[in-house]
Amino acid sequence: MTVTIVGAQLGDEGKGGVVDLYGDTADVVARYQGGDNAGHTVVHDGEKYKLSLVPSGAVRGKVGVLGNGCVINPRTLFDEIETLQKKGLDPDVRVAERAHVILPFHRVLDGIEEDVKSEDDQEVGTTGRGIGPTYEDKAGRRGVRIGDLLDPEVLRDRLEYVVPQKRALIEEVYGADVSDLDDPDAFDVDALFEEYREIGERLAEQNMTVNASAFLTDAMADGETVMFEGAQGTIIDIDHGNYPYVTSSNPTAGGAAVGTGLSPNVIADGEIIGIVKGYLTRVGSGPLPTELGGVEGDTPGYDKQGDGENEELATYIREEGGEYGTVTGRPRRVGWLDMPMLRHSARVNGFTGLTINHIDVLAGLDEVKIGHSYELDGEELLAMPPTTEEWGRCEATFKTFDGWDDVDWAAVAEEGYDAIPENARTYLEYISDELDAPIYAVGVGPGREETVVVETPTTAE
Repeated sequence: MTVTIVGAQLGDEGKGGVVDLYGDTADVVARYQGGDNAGHTVVHDGEKYKLSLVPSGAVRGKVGVLGNGCVINPRTLFDEIETLQKKGLDPDVRVAERAHVILPFHRVLDGIEEDVKSEDDQEVGTTGRGIGPTYEDKAGRRGVRIGDLLDPEVLRDRLEYVVPQKRALIEEVYGADVSDLDDPDAFDVDALFEEYREIGERLAEQNMTVNASAFLTDAMADGETVMFEGAQGTIIDIDHGNYPYVTSSNPTAGGAAVGTGLSPNVIADGEIIGIVKGYLTRVGSGPLPTELGGVEGDTPGYDKQGDGENEELATYIREEGGEYGTVTGRPRRVGWLDMPMLRHSARVNGFTGLTINHIDVLAGLDEVKIGHSYELDGEELLAMPPTTEEWGRCEATFKTFDGWDDVDWAAVAEEGYDAIPENARTYLEYISDELDAPIYAVGVGPGREETVVVETPTTAE
């Protein structure tokens, strides 16, 4: 049995909480893409855990695997493990030897490249964690992998090949002096070699490295359930999202196969659960046809669209929902739910079920809207167009729903689906019908106990 958790929108849908919710049904939780640019917030026994790299199942004592599709910052990995240990947990995290390593120069280059792009209004709004430059080196066949850290001779060779290229890029392309940077050791072969050789020794001593494909295959052969945890969301998938305002990996369900070394049949034979936030948010640049209003400040990509009333509503939803980036702390842009976006996501991923979160945030509004379709050049579109330029010209056509009262959501979670206010159920069932996927759970608060569970993946038919 496998369960794949996929963000259906632009990230920030509450995937970590769903992994935690269904954690008892899983023995192993595997991340299959991304790095410490992800932000998963999990509430367990009243304690809030903010994780950017360690799989969310660690909070429940599950084995965590960072697959070959991930890019790993070892500093972040060990910091997070130590933080969890200080809180009384004993995380068991394994790292694929085929996963690529985020090195200090990747983070430096990430920041410089975003600054350069900002001069032409081309910035993506990255987290600055070095994710994109690491995936660039992976595709360019000059990356350093986790397995390379275990062999000092190989590590030295890899660094001596790539570091001079990065130094030349800094000095000759961007016109910077490495000695003037905040971290000049990021471009020093000897300093990097010593730090990452020691990291390799630590990984080996703690028996953390694995062949992810073999490890997960063996776990399933032993009858264990594996849950695949995606980071970010479908609409920032590098192939299927709003390029170039995307991440550098594949958060979609297909990425679970590529990013772990398992057969696509394994993923397809299990559950694929799409996580939907009851409205729309994103951190970063790009079009948002259902956007209510922009965010003040100098964060890139925030369109100042909408009238004063919509700006006020966007601010209300942002504050009620705590819509600030887990990794960056940046305020998220806010919009109504976008059904063409979700139809695209459902087609790309093949959802067998949905979890819809944050409907409590919308409680108390007189009316709630959903972008039912787009209009582009006089034509109605039911799904996203293939290019971001076309998407930016789309005008949303809205469907309006009667609002629902704010209620005792903890009591609703305890009583079950029928206790959800009727108007909210109408809203939820519209989403389910449009995506042709049943509702497995409804999030009505941040805690695990504040979720209405309709189906669990292992019992759904």
